[in-house]
Formats: sequence, structure tokens, C-alpha cells
Amino acid sequence: MMTSIGATVELGRSGQKAQAREALTALWDQLGADGDAFHRCTLAHYLADLQDTTEAELVWDERALAAVADLTDERAQRYLSSLQVQNFLPSLHLNLADCHRRLGNTTLAREHLVTAEDLVGHLPDDQYGDLIRGAIRHVAEALETGSTERLDSHPSSRG
Repeated sequence: MMTSIGATVELGRSGQKAQAREALTALWDQLGADGDAFHRCTLAHYLADLQDTTEAELVWDERALAAVADLTDERAQRYLSSLQVQNFLPSLHLNLADCHRRLGNTTLAREHLVTAEDLVGHLPDDQYGDLIRGAIRHVAEALETGSTERLDSHPSSRG
């Protein structure tokens, strides 16, 4: 499943967004709403970035956060031994904060941003941690200025 997800994510990053979205949605349908939590979280996370509307993106980001509630470190580490569920949470809340910001739901955006900021201390000082910390700053700045525009740093803006 993870090989299929990875290949499809690369398809989306190569500019074939609609095809990647269709393929990941088919994987989601194959997996089912009660399927493996690691796969559900991963699929929903990547499907969010492939949506054409912020409303649809929010639905998938909410599914990713819901799936992570069912995920254990033990399960995540069967895929990669260094994974810890707590390290997924800052990014998931950041994504929700950004969606709510773009939709003008500033109260919910601030709540998720505060949660992301509270949880980011669990991330290591590495490239991923720096990426999430930087994205939190960008979303916070956009929220403060009242911007509802998609940020250049948003994953869907890169491919």
C-alpha cells in the first residue's frame, strides 16, 4: 500500500494532480474507512494537498487527524522504525489551521495553530522539523495580516 501511495504522490508532484487524486481516492476506497490507521492517515494527508478547493482539502485534513487518533507508534514503526505519532500532530494541526485561515474561520485557524505550536517542540531539529516550524510561522503571519490566499509554501503550490 505504501509503495502505491508513494508512487501516486510522485505522480501528483510531477504535475498530474487529477490523475494522482483519482488514484489515491481509489486506494482510499479500497482501504475503507476502517482500514489500517497508518494508511488512512497517509492517504488523507496526501489527498488533501491534491484537492481543487479549500473546502475539499479541509475534509481530507480532518480525515487525516481522525485517523491519527487510531494510530500507535508501534504501527507507524512497522513502516519506519523512527516514526512517532506525536510527530505527525504539528503538521496535521497546521494543515487544519491553514485551511480554516483560507476559509476565513479565524477562530478555528488560531485554535489549530496554537495546538501546532504547542506540539512542535516534540519535533527533532532536522529538515522536517525546520519545515514545519517555518510553515507555522508563515501561517501565523498570514493569519495576522488577514490573508486568505494560498501560501507559496503550501504543498499544492509546488507541483
